[in-house]
Amino acid sequence: MKRVLILGPSGSGKSTLGERLGRILRLPIIHLDRYYWKPNWIDTPEEEWQVIVKELINSDSWVMDGNYTSTLKLRATVADTIIFIDIPRRLSFLRVFFRFFRFRGRTRPDLTEDCPEKIDWDFIRWIWDYPRTRKPAILRFLEKLKPAKNVIVLRGQKEVEVFLDSIRKGKDYRDGRT
Repeated sequence: MKRVLILGPSGSGKSTLGERLGRILRLPIIHLDRYYWKPNWIDTPEEEWQVIVKELINSDSWVMDGNYTSTLKLRATVADTIIFIDIPRRLSFLRVFFRFFRFRGRTRPDLTEDCPEKIDWDFIRWIWDYPRTRKPAILRFLEKLKPAKNVIVLRGQKEVEVFLDSIRKGKDYRDGRT
């Protein structure tokens, strides 16, 4: 694993898994949120975003977390491993609310400075709609990438821990269920 892409709903633990996996593999971690959001939660214009992502994926190795479907094909093309964290919607909400209270009024370490933690209706709707709108399309896309890519679906924290333990032990992890 030299170029690892981590996907999943908000609150699934993408950034946490990215940090942990990056430490184990000794690879640089790229949190896409840090590059996409400008201070005060301003979006990066699409043309500029495409250029940024092309520069980021040019590195020889990385662990990259973030959804951003407009650049998913581009990132998946160069990734050797793609991990999708598949957790229930209620757990996404729970984790997002815990994260909000933990970082309320402050910027998370995986975000651009001056983007204090927030929850608004658009974000709540995005989390609510994810299992119905985004998840099926992502899973169909990932299915098409096999067997050329190592596609791993982790369903919950227990599977995340088993995966990380196998990587620590130097074992190849393929769940075969995507």
